[in-house]
Amino acid sequence: MAKILIVDDSLLLRNIIKNEVSYAGHEIVGEAVNGKEGVALYEQHRPDIVTMDITMDEMNGLEAAEAILKKYPSAKVIMVTALDEEDVMKQAVKLGVKDFIVKPFVPERLLSAIEKAL
Repeated sequence: MAKILIVDDSLLLRNIIKNEVSYAGHEIVGEAVNGKEGVALYEQHRPDIVTMDITMDEMNGLEAAEAILKKYPSAKVIMVTALDEEDVMKQAVKLGVKDFIVKPFVPERLLSAIEKAL
């Protein structure tokens, strides 16, 4: 069982991710609506996995992933985004992001990315 932090500005997407990972036996340690909140919750909970949207207000997912990975290089961040742009994916991988899931996604894809990252 992994401790998971969900960072996404969409309540619907947070709920979908929460339901899928909870059903698979993982524990949700927090939910954030933007990158700034996500970084703060990461500091507080030190989860095993972070699912991170890219397009959010205040601090986007790439900036948040960079902030987390700079301070905690062993952090496991999985980007979950509607953006399917190769340059964004390359930038995320360069930062140390473990996987990149494009919305809409099938639950199995998310769960396999979590298992692979662990």
